Amino acid sequence: MAQLSSTIDFFQNTYVSSGVYRKPRTDVRLNSKVYKMLEDKILIWKFKRGNKDAVRRIYEKYLDYLLTLAMGLMNDFNSAEDIVHDVFISFVKSAERIKIDGNLKGYLGRSVVNRVRDHMRKQRKERTGTDDFDSLQSPMPGPGEMLICREQSLGMSMALVTLPEDQREVIVLHLNGGMTFKEIAGLQNVSVNTVQGRYRYGIDKLRSGLKGETK
Repeated sequence: MAQLSSTIDFFQNTYVSSGVYRKPRTDVRLNSKVYKMLEDKILIWKFKRGNKDAVRRIYEKYLDYLLTLAMGLMNDFNSAEDIVHDVFISFVKSAERIKIDGNLKGYLGRSVVNRVRDHMRKQRKERTGTDDFDSLQSPMPGPGEMLICREQSLGMSMALVTLPEDQREVIVLHLNGGMTFKEIAGLQNVSVNTVQGRYRYGIDKLRSGLKGETK
């Protein structure tokens, strides 16, 4: 709490004094979500001014989240690490020109998704000479690389691999990434109803597959 309070003080002293931010009423109690949003705004502000501590904090804050996303989409830990590393390198290089619409977590999450898509398109093209993203399936994972996150079982990891790419992406982004269906719809460039349908069909297939394994 002390650290959060100091963050708010820094934010107000820096932004309010410069006229960038209008000071809120003192009777408004800020919850943890607002604190996190303010911290991200401060981190971005400092990051764009070349502050190395801000870069390190962003990396530490979102590394596990981004690895979970990449691992869920690719089912290959080494490739997931490479994807996240590339995303952070690109992020750091874009400091002067970066423009984040929305929150930092969402921006980095979308960057990982797009990087995974590019990687899988490249793999598909190398194998078949085509670029048909809709029919992509990620390769089967190797030993020790099948966990999507700590709570998910080996059977779930295997089952996810069998899903169509669009359904697997919706499930991973919603359950692992915490994205809303509306956010995923914007990322996939489809309607919210389409995303909800992909999620429902994907979950039904997972349930059927896992039930079959237990018989």
